[in-house]
Amino acid sequence: MRNIIALALLAASFPLLAEAKTIKFPSEKPIASITIPDSWEPEETESGVQGTSPDSAVYLSADVASSRSIEKVSGDAVDFLTKNGVTIDPKTQKDTPITEVNGMKMTTLEWDGKDEDGPVSVGLLFVQTSGDHALVVTYWGSKGDEDKHDGEVRTIIGSIKPAK
Repeated sequence: MRNIIALALLAASFPLLAEAKTIKFPSEKPIASITIPDSWEPEETESGVQGTSPDSAVYLSADVASSRSIEKVSGDAVDFLTKNGVTIDPKTQKDTPITEVNGMKMTTLEWDGKDEDGPVSVGLLFVQTSGDHALVVTYWGSKGDEDKHDGEVRTIIGSIKPAK
C-alpha cells in the first residue's frame, strides 16, 4: 500500500481517469463523492460504495459513519475482511498523523496480512467529511500485484470530496 496518505497527497497531480464513475453517496442524502474507474465496477452498497480492480488485486470501499457510529463502521470493515479470509498481523500496525486531503482531515491505520492467495496490505482510512460525518475507507491489496494500481488508488483517494 506504500503509505496511502502519501499517495492521496500526490493525487492532485494526477488527472482523473478517463473512464470513471463519480458516485455521490448515500444516494438519499449524499455526504461525499468518490470517483472510481468503470473497470473497477463501482457500486453503491448499503452503507457506501465499493470497487475492485479488474485483476482483483485491490479492493476499496468507502462507508459512511457518524461520530456515534465510527467504531461500529470500523468494526464492520474489519469483520468484512475477516469473513473474506483476511488475517491482519497486529504487530505491523502503522498509524499516520492527521493530514488534509481536499480540505478534509484524514488519518490511516495500515497492516500487513494474509489472505488465501498470500501476503496482503490492509488499510483503514478515516476521512472527516463534515462536523458529524466521516468515511471509513477500507483498502485490501495483494502484495506485488497491488503496485500496478498505485496511480488508480491515488486518483480514487484524491477524488473523495464532501458532497455539496
